[in-house]
Amino acid sequence: MAALYDRAGFGRRFLAITIDWAIASLTSALFAPPLSNELGPTSLRLGIFVLEVSLLTALTGSSAGQRLFGLRVVSWPNQGYLPPSLVLLRTFLIALVIPAVVYDVEGRGLHDRLARSQVVRVGSGA
Repeated sequence: MAALYDRAGFGRRFLAITIDWAIASLTSALFAPPLSNELGPTSLRLGIFVLEVSLLTALTGSSAGQRLFGLRVVSWPNQGYLPPSLVLLRTFLIALVIPAVVYDVEGRGLHDRLARSQVVRVGSGA
């Protein structure tokens, strides 16, 4: 079976997660203004990140950052719909960081392998 979409490159995925983290940071600042100039993770910020990415990915197939850079999360290997339970697992593993930075020769992170998912470029299919 031929792939419907081309897999997404590291650069676009990194920029997308940076946008998602910025959204979570700004949103958490609305609820609990930072007491210092620290940009490190807080429980609130991390919770908002997981909620935002999980909800948007489950509902639309991509987070805000991914949508901005023309990316979509699909099931692997058939590149179909990814169930919400696997979206939540995938996002939780991203929040742990290590699964997201360990990847294989196909460019799929450990979080994608465990959730049986893949990030692809939208509009790059045949």
